[in-house]
Amino acid sequence: MKTFNVSLVGVGGQGIILTADLLAAAAAIAGKDVKKSEIHGMAQRGGSVISQVRFGESVASPIIQEGTSDILVSFDRLEALRWGHLLAEDGKVLLNDMDLVPITVSSGQQPAVTDLDERIAKAYPKAIIIDAMKIAKDEVGNERTMNMVIAGALSTLVDIDEACFIKAMEEKLTGAKAKLLEVNKKAFELGRAAAIGE
Repeated sequence: MKTFNVSLVGVGGQGIILTADLLAAAAAIAGKDVKKSEIHGMAQRGGSVISQVRFGESVASPIIQEGTSDILVSFDRLEALRWGHLLAEDGKVLLNDMDLVPITVSSGQQPAVTDLDERIAKAYPKAIIIDAMKIAKDEVGNERTMNMVIAGALSTLVDIDEACFIKAMEEKLTGAKAKLLEVNKKAFELGRAAAIGE
């Protein structure tokens, strides 16, 4: 069984680390060896964040080499382009249809990207695109669950049973956080449905 590589990228404050934690926990529950790493850009909200999860029979290193990610999960469209070099030739892209203005652009250090639609379409013609924020806001009624919508969509692309994700969620949301379990489960299920086009 080959090691499966997932790179999750986005901007600080979007729940990327929690989503990666959930994937890693679900893989462990499924009996796989798991390694996880993360790199924070600027520590404050708005800086680039990448978290990588590798799972399989035996995983030596937590670091995913360039061009070997089986899945690139981007919480933001611009970050998908920034981290495209991580994706394997036959890799899949899960893209959250969201545009955040990077700090470097809002502070005038860099010009804004004006042809983002064209660049995304050219780079990732087969990307699975979901509007996780819209689903979280309109269907779940809680925009903080955006990352769980993305986690649900991601769960359709990996060889880990859905029940393992639910168990991982139940283990993470205990005590005071237990009241958040049902809303997060709902977000997860809606994310799954969005990814498979239901």
